[in-house]
Amino acid sequence: MMEHFQIAIIGSGPGGYVAALKAAQMGATAAVIEKHYLGGTCLNYGCIPSKALLASAELMHKIKNAGSLGVNINGSVSFDWPKIQQRKDKVVAKLRGGIKGLFGSGNVRLYQAEAKFAANGKLNLLDKNGQSQQITADNIIIASGSMPARIGGWPSDTQFICTSDEALHWKELPNRLIIVGGGVIGCEFACMLSEFAVDVTIVEMMEGLLPEMEIALGTALAEIFKKRNIKIFTGTKVENLEIKGGVVKAEISGGQNIEADKVLVATGRKPNTQGFALENIGLKTNRGFIEVNDRMQTAVKGLYCIGDANGRCLLAHAASAQAVIAVENALGHQKYFSLPVPNAVYTFPEIASVGITSKQAAEQKIPISIGQFPIGYLGKAMAIGEDVGFVKVIRHSDEGTLLGVHIIGHNATEVIETATAMLGKKAGADELAEMVFAHPTIGEAVKEAAEDSFQRAIHLPLKKAVKDI
Repeated sequence: MMEHFQIAIIGSGPGGYVAALKAAQMGATAAVIEKHYLGGTCLNYGCIPSKALLASAELMHKIKNAGSLGVNINGSVSFDWPKIQQRKDKVVAKLRGGIKGLFGSGNVRLYQAEAKFAANGKLNLLDKNGQSQQITADNIIIASGSMPARIGGWPSDTQFICTSDEALHWKELPNRLIIVGGGVIGCEFACMLSEFAVDVTIVEMMEGLLPEMEIALGTALAEIFKKRNIKIFTGTKVENLEIKGGVVKAEISGGQNIEADKVLVATGRKPNTQGFALENIGLKTNRGFIEVNDRMQTAVKGLYCIGDANGRCLLAHAASAQAVIAVENALGHQKYFSLPVPNAVYTFPEIASVGITSKQAAEQKIPISIGQFPIGYLGKAMAIGEDVGFVKVIRHSDEGTLLGVHIIGHNATEVIETATAMLGKKAGADELAEMVFAHPTIGEAVKEAAEDSFQRAIHLPLKKAVKDI
């Protein structure tokens, strides 16, 4: 007899597995179809393994600079790459097991299989042993995620030309690495691998690192990277790439040539929406993405799409938030996805932002006032030796509404949550400025930057305060 569910989910990443658990929590019967590992890209090829490797790299960085805090390291300090990889694998395996355990506690049915649409509400499943079956569902959620984008015309040998999928699981490190792309993935890998004695060169086509974020963040990070001997070419393209004699030779704009042992392509990601027989339900994609409304509904009744596959925001936490919205709507509620989503970059120092940038404000012709506070002015920053960075607050200059917060500095990815909550509540910048922050903390810089947008930051050189709005 064909099994039937109220909700079936294709994919078990941070969107898919959260959707399944939310459905179970709401009393619905739920199934997850996953053809690879539980946890999707985030757990197996993205967020988690990269942060495990970055943790080892950051510890190396701290040890190298321990003398500034009066801690002497006697003898040589080295790293064991195979052990670092083993630890990363253990973390990933433990989290996979955690998802499986949660599925068991919620009676979520897991199918380790490939899914294709047979008709609306009906899926054909094919497991790795070649066994096939069909299931039906009142509602289906596509949570199939994305994959690294590769560059057409370049050599395809993944021993030399890699994406993050391969680089996170390298058995051996290269001596020289070219990273094509200075976005989030490229910067995190550059930060990590430079601590493991890899000679890193970043080639970014846009005019600065992290081009989608507030310009000052990328500029500040570039200065930090240069001090760590990371070579950076911005406004530069790789014109030609070839492998000769076991070496990668890259020709970049201006005719300069660079040689490396490997190239990491970090130019973005593309939706993983092929191979599901979407034509059987009459669903078309837009550049591979599945379009949805604010309720995560597609053009097909009873079909939802969340996470990277819909192209709205290619971040794990966005997928999880969208999962809850999709499930609640599938079960008869009226929920809309409208909250701000923070961005996080796990370099050291960390970078985080939420809301609009000053460039976006100019494009939208929004009048703004900007407040900025150096993290190095904070007592906590000085005390722990983490005095690099700043917080930048953008507000509407006429209405006083909080529009964006941008941070580079220690624990920025944790500090941003306060700003995210306030932005979600459509708070005024004055409300953020009036909050009481614990002292001493890095978060105090957020308050000070908000105050500075009104020219009344207490711990900056005295300015004539403007009248309250």
